[in-house]
Amino acid sequence: MTDIKKYLPHRFPFLLVDKFVFQKGDNFECLKNVSNNESFFQGHFPGEPVMPGVLIIEALAQASAIGLSLREGKEDVGTGYFVALDKVKFKRKVVPGDQLRLTGTILMFRRGLCKVAAKAYVEDDLAAEALISFIYK
Repeated sequence: MTDIKKYLPHRFPFLLVDKFVFQKGDNFECLKNVSNNESFFQGHFPGEPVMPGVLIIEALAQASAIGLSLREGKEDVGTGYFVALDKVKFKRKVVPGDQLRLTGTILMFRRGLCKVAAKAYVEDDLAAEALISFIYK
């Protein structure tokens, strides 16, 4: 079992990846169990809890960091900062009880710049997708 805390600086309440599933070549998968106890559901939205899209993207970014670290064979590739988000699309609501499958393909990693094609699924339904670019320092 992979300890995700070895690969991410994030901690509660901002650690948005629960489990590493696999990394093979440029491809990876992680899981996020969406619980009714998530603090953001208190205000987003009362009576109709929906996971904020920006947090789905953050979960994809955290999964990407794990995938990159494992691909590079390092526990610490540095701290990643968003450089760009392109082609971001949200396809369905993510609600308590859902399990997000956070998948991606590392398209490029050179001189600290990484670009990932990332997708979040609930079961087989696409919930969100984005091209995410990071700079690692």
